[in-house]
Amino acid sequence: MNILDPVSTIMTTNVVTVSPEDTMKKVEEIFTKEKFHHLPVVWDGHLVGMVSKSDYLFFKRGFNDDTSDARVDLLRLKTRKVKDFMTSGLAHLEPTDRINVALEVFKENMFHAIPIVENGQLKGMLTTFDIINQISITGERKYSNA
Repeated sequence: MNILDPVSTIMTTNVVTVSPEDTMKKVEEIFTKEKFHHLPVVWDGHLVGMVSKSDYLFFKRGFNDDTSDARVDLLRLKTRKVKDFMTSGLAHLEPTDRINVALEVFKENMFHAIPIVENGQLKGMLTTFDIINQISITGERKYSNA
């Protein structure tokens, strides 16, 4: 991996998204099924926010670890909308921004995911896992050729 390459060379492009009008039940289903921790919120093709696994867990339990009635939980999940819990006004990068810029954003802001946006449209996501994966691949190639 060359840190001067554009983020488009290592970003995830098959991004799962939700709509602001989706319910938190859909968010729960995605987080349960998938291994990622950030869901971009897209409306009419444009990125409008992000729901993190932390946002979801706070919605689900808040600071209370008391187990409540499962029926009440299900009702809350089916009636509350993503727009009520998403973070908006997100930092983002463009596909042509360099990987070293993304590294600085991760370091300075302690983010773990950065949406990659072009003309307001979500093009992909770059996560700390994407960076680690690329470093790992680069290291494997380096040592397998030795």
